[in-house]
Amino acid sequence: MWNFFKRQQNGQSSSQDLGPYSNYRMAVRLELTQRTGVFAQLATAIAEEGASLGAYDMVSATRTKVIRDITLDVQSEEHGERVMKRLNSLADVRVIASSDRIFLMHLGGKIRVESKFPVKTRNTLSMVYTPGVGRVVKAIAADEKKAYSFTTKNNSIAVVTDGSAILGLGNLGPLAALPVMEGKAMLFHQFAGIDAWPLCLNTQDPEEIIRTVLAISPSFGGINLEDISAPRCFDIERRLQAELDIPVMHDDQHGTAVVILGALLNALKVTRRTINEITVVVVGLGAAGTACCELLLGAGVTRLKGCDKQGLVLDRPVEELLPNRHTLRSIIPYDQPTGTLQDALKDAHVVIGLSTANIIKPEDLALMAKDPIVFALANPDPEILPEAAIPHCRVYASGRSDYPNQCNNLLSFPGIFRGALDVQSKTINEPMLIAAAHALSKMIPDSALSEEYIIPSVFDKQVVPKVAKAVSQAAIDSGVARRTKKDMEEEM
Repeated sequence: MWNFFKRQQNGQSSSQDLGPYSNYRMAVRLELTQRTGVFAQLATAIAEEGASLGAYDMVSATRTKVIRDITLDVQSEEHGERVMKRLNSLADVRVIASSDRIFLMHLGGKIRVESKFPVKTRNTLSMVYTPGVGRVVKAIAADEKKAYSFTTKNNSIAVVTDGSAILGLGNLGPLAALPVMEGKAMLFHQFAGIDAWPLCLNTQDPEEIIRTVLAISPSFGGINLEDISAPRCFDIERRLQAELDIPVMHDDQHGTAVVILGALLNALKVTRRTINEITVVVVGLGAAGTACCELLLGAGVTRLKGCDKQGLVLDRPVEELLPNRHTLRSIIPYDQPTGTLQDALKDAHVVIGLSTANIIKPEDLALMAKDPIVFALANPDPEILPEAAIPHCRVYASGRSDYPNQCNNLLSFPGIFRGALDVQSKTINEPMLIAAAHALSKMIPDSALSEEYIIPSVFDKQVVPKVAKAVSQAAIDSGVARRTKKDMEEEM
C-alpha cells in the first residue's frame, strides 16, 4: 500500500533503520587532512558503525587541513560513544568537539518572559508600576471582570503537573517534568499565541494539587493538566472543573480523544460507514482510553467495547453506557474480564489502541469486519506495526511522526484553549470537544480524503483558527461563554 512498507516487507530496510527524526542527533566538528578520499573514509566509517550521516558543512580550510561540521543520527547514547571512538581512531580525522543537539536546544531552558515594551524612562516606569498601576488595581477591585482586559489573565494558561506520568517514562517527579512542560508552553505560544506557564508541583497528593491550583488560579484564564497519572487525574480534573470558573482540561485525556474522534470521522468516510453503525474496541482504559470512550459515546457511537490488561472489561449496552459516560470508570469491572481481546475484536469495525507495544497481532485483525480501521497510538512503539497491520486493514493511524496519519495532541489543545480563551469560557465541555473534533475532520475536503490522509498536519496554519472558531461557537451555544459573538464583533 505504501512504498515504505513495501520496501520493509521486501527486505530493503529494517526496523533498526534510523529515521530522519532521531532522538539521538549529534553535531560534531572535525578536522580532516586536506587530501582526496579522506571524507569518503569518514563516511564509510560512519556507515559501518550503523550511524546515519546528515548535514555536513565547511567551516574553514587551509592547504593541509579542513574543518567540517557534520550531523549524525545514532541509536542511543552508547552508540554515539562508539561512533566517536571510531572517528577518533581514523588517522586523518580529529574530533574537535561533539555535542548532543537535543541537549543544546534545552540549554538554559526553552522559554522566557519578555516585556511588551521597554521601560527606559521614569515616565514609563510610573505608568507600568507605581503610582500609575494603582488606578488599574482599583478598577479591577471594583469590577473583577476587568482583569481580563488589563492583565495577562485573558491569554494565560497554567500547565500543571506533578511529574507522575511523564510522557511514556513514568513517575520521575516535578523537576524531570519541567523540560516537557516548557515544551508545552512553547507549543501554546507558537501555535496559538497563548502565554503558558509551566508549574511543576512538588506533591503528588491529589488534595494538595487541587488546593494549589485553586490558590494560583486568579492569575490564569485556564488550567492545562499534564502528565498526571491515572486514576488520580480523573478526580483532580473533576474537582477543579467543579470549583473553578475557568477552563480546566487534562490534555492527556481530552486532547487525545478529540484528535482520535476527528481522525475517525474521516476514516469512516473512507470506508463508507457512519458513526452510529460501527463497533469500536478501545484497548487500554487508562486516562486517554477512558476519555476516548466518553467522547465517542457523546459523538454517537452505539456499540463500544473496552479492553484492559485483564481482557474485555467493558461490554455493556449503549443505553447503560451513555448516561454513565462521564463517570465511566465507576462501571468498569477492571478485575472481572468477560472475555479476551480477541473476543472483543470479532466483527468489530474499529480498534483504537491506547495501551502498549505489540499487543495486537495480524491474526487478531483478521477477526474484524471487512475494511477495519486500526488506530495503534502507543508511543514510541505502537500496538501493531504498520507493516504488520496494513495487509489486514483499510486505514491505519499511529502516534508517530514517521508514519502517515499521525494522531498528535498538538492538533487539538492549542485550538481548544484558544477558542475557550477568546470567549472567556467558564469551562471546556463535551459540546466544545466534539466541535473541535468535527473542525479537525472538516479540514480535509472529501476530494482529498484517502487511506493515508485522514487528519491534517500539525503544521497546517489553519488548524488552530478553525478549531478555535468551532470551540468558541460551541461555548456560546452551550451557555458557558462570558463573551458572545456580538461582544467580539463590537470590539473589532
